Amino acid sequence: MTVFIGSDIYRHSTYGHTHPLAVPRVSTVIDLCRALGWLADADYREAPIATEAQVCRFHDPAYIDALRRAEATQAASDADRTRYGIGAEGNPVYPEVYRRPMTSAGGVLLAARLTADGGNVYCPGGGTHHGRAARASGFCYLNDPVLGILAWLDQGLTRVAYLDIDAHHGDGVQDAFAGDPRVLTISIHEQDRWPRTGRAQDRAGGSARNLPVPAGFNDTEMRVLLEDAVLPLLAAHRPQALFLQCGADALEEDPLSRLSLSNNAHWRVVRAVRHLAPRLIVTGGGGYNPWSVARCWAGVWAVLQDLHVPARLPPAAEALLRTLRYNRAAGRHPPEHWFTTLQDSPREGMVRPEIRALAAQALEDDR
Repeated sequence: MTVFIGSDIYRHSTYGHTHPLAVPRVSTVIDLCRALGWLADADYREAPIATEAQVCRFHDPAYIDALRRAEATQAASDADRTRYGIGAEGNPVYPEVYRRPMTSAGGVLLAARLTADGGNVYCPGGGTHHGRAARASGFCYLNDPVLGILAWLDQGLTRVAYLDIDAHHGDGVQDAFAGDPRVLTISIHEQDRWPRTGRAQDRAGGSARNLPVPAGFNDTEMRVLLEDAVLPLLAAHRPQALFLQCGADALEEDPLSRLSLSNNAHWRVVRAVRHLAPRLIVTGGGGYNPWSVARCWAGVWAVLQDLHVPARLPPAAEALLRTLRYNRAAGRHPPEHWFTTLQDSPREGMVRPEIRALAAQALEDDR
């Protein structure tokens, strides 16, 4: 059985009306899966709030104290802003600035426990891959992928793989396990996109493979990287556990990247890797268009559960998508298929030479 971990904390929590994370995401995915009849109570778990002892397996206790202070006072001191990045650089103080990331971490840590003896868990509220041990970064206050992988390692696993298909490089996870032969990190991300790390030459002491792709990256090119780089790398590593960060900001409709994937590409990745290790955690990540995120991540659950995606959504699901609001230009006149379908039209295209070169380079031995 595959378990879905969610939380009601995401239902009314936003980073502020003008922030990219003002849009509803996890709550919409939960509601959409239920409207489709895909999410039975027996498959659902509520994410617990992580304990401070649990998150301090990676994070600095003083930083966690600063997050708690920020939530209590709804302000960050100059010292905490400068030292920890709280209330600065896109990481605002908002009403749940401590409880929400602690819930995301708690969900992923629960997923690691549930998969101790094998199994699959979907936790769309996780995937905060930029968080640093003592600093907020890239809208991420904690790093739940790092915490989940550490929990697996603490269970005695010696070969873990982390695959990241977010439009932004999974820098926080790569750096946390740099040089650790137990953890292979693979990141497919837009080149020259913030945080402007993850060059193809960056191997992080042998534990990372980076595939920075150009603008316009399409479904066909993703298939080439999957088949010619990702799957061979995973086969060579023989992971006992796989963590897939499935950020939806690489989709063409997303405002924070210039990539051109359809949600078919994400679902293909999930389908290709879901049986490659006895333990699997799939999380969300980036994604800033509420319709593209909800439709993509609901489809991820369908892949994990071998569910049929209908050509036309049932009335309850369509009605739910019609309630969404989006304060960017695309939200003023959204296309009809954002309301009526789950699956995008495929976005196939030419495979550029640099894509094939990336795949070949990823398989080269470290020198």
